[in-house]
Amino acid sequence: MTNVRHVGCATDIAGAQWVKSSYSVANESQCVQVADLRVTLGRIAVRDSKDAGGPALTFSADGWSPFVSAVRRGEFPSG
Repeated sequence: MTNVRHVGCATDIAGAQWVKSSYSVANESQCVQVADLRVTLGRIAVRDSKDAGGPALTFSADGWSPFVSAVRRGEFPSG
């Protein structure tokens, strides 16, 4: 699938400005951060806020909307 790509480490995305997702809740274990890299890389990145130096997923602009829709529908199990 070309819409999703794994980046070795989130810190490998130079200059990324990470923002906590509006769906993340303070003091909860399920928090993610998002970086809009469409200008520099044509992609949108997501990482676990508890592991800022860990892996990140990047999505093409076309892949981002279906991913967000699937998250909203609860298609990804937590835990």
